Amino acid sequence: MGRSKGGQNKEWSSEEKYNIIKRVLAGEKSMSQLMNELGISQGMISNWVKRYNEGGIKALENKRKPGNPLAKYSRRKELTPIEQLEYENMLLRIENERLKKGYSEEDVLLALEKLSEKNTK
Repeated sequence: MGRSKGGQNKEWSSEEKYNIIKRVLAGEKSMSQLMNELGISQGMISNWVKRYNEGGIKALENKRKPGNPLAKYSRRKELTPIEQLEYENMLLRIENERLKKGYSEEDVLLALEKLSEKNTK
């Protein structure tokens, strides 16, 4: 992800990244010129060039990190009825996955209690 002018996040596709670094590799524009023109840091363009040289256009694809799916629920004091159902559903899915992996039921219940306590504070 590159930071565009104005400080807003922009998700760059692998094709967009390739079109940008292709101009650098062809000598059409310098990294600093593209940095000023597009509002992307020079370090980011440099990373794209490095990744492209190491793995081709496939290496420019964005890799999404899963993150914590419960974070949006645990930071709020009050949830709407729909959000409460989504939260409970997510907890049950996590419990199910943990049981599939062989965690004991006691381990799962302790973890769920900790999560519920965070949400009720």
